[in-house]
Amino acid sequence: MMEKLRSFSTLSAIDNSSMVDKVELSLLDFFINKQLKVGDSIPKELELADLMGVSRTVIRESLNRLRTMGLIETKKKKGTVIKSPDITLILQKSIIPHILDHSTLRDIFELRLALEVGMADFVVSKATNEDILELLEIVKDEESQSANALFDIDYEIKFHGKLYEITANDTLREFQKLLLPVYNYIYSSGLLNLPTAQKKFTSHKQLVELLQTRDAEQFRVGMRHHLENHFL
Repeated sequence: MMEKLRSFSTLSAIDNSSMVDKVELSLLDFFINKQLKVGDSIPKELELADLMGVSRTVIRESLNRLRTMGLIETKKKKGTVIKSPDITLILQKSIIPHILDHSTLRDIFELRLALEVGMADFVVSKATNEDILELLEIVKDEESQSANALFDIDYEIKFHGKLYEITANDTLREFQKLLLPVYNYIYSSGLLNLPTAQKKFTSHKQLVELLQTRDAEQFRVGMRHHLENHFL
C-alpha cells in the first residue's frame, strides 16, 4: 500500500480556494447577465452545484462570501435573494487604520479632502437657516485661526459632520464616519508631515460666514483654504 501511495507522490493537492474564487465570479456574472434585481431569488445550492459541476461545499462557501459582501441574503419562504449591499458597511470591515499601509492611508485621507471640497454646492444649496444657526452654535467658542482647533478630532467630527448632514446624502454621511477616524490616525501617527510654519487658513467660523453668502464658489475656495495645511 505504501509503495502504491509513493507512486502518486508527484500529485499535488487540489486548490479548493481557486475553485471557490471561480465559482464566486461565475455567480456574479450570472447575476449580471440575468439582470437580477433586489429581491429576486437565485437557484438553490443543489441546483447551482449541478449546473456548475462543483460540490455543494464550494457553492456554499462562494455564497457565504457574497453574503458577507452584502450582495445576497436569506429570507423565509423565498430562499436566497439579491440584496442591495451597504457599501460603507463593507468598507468599514476593511478600513482599520493601523493595519493599512501608508500609501493606502494617504489615498483615503486625500479622498476625504476631495469630498469636502467637492460637496460645496450640495451644502450651499441645501443649508437651511436652522442649519446655519446650528453651525454658529458649534463654532461660537472657536479660537481664531488656531492650529489646535484644526486638529481637534471631536470638534472636526461635530462641525464637518454637520456639513455632511446638510447634504442630505446618506452615503456621504456614512463616508464621513469612516474617513474622519482615519484622518485622526494619520495626524496622530505623524504620517501627515505638516510644515513647521503653518499657513493662514480659513477657520470654521469663516466657513459659516461664507455659507451665509450662499455663494458655492466662495464656500468651495474657503473649504480648500481651510484644509490647505492638510494636503499631502
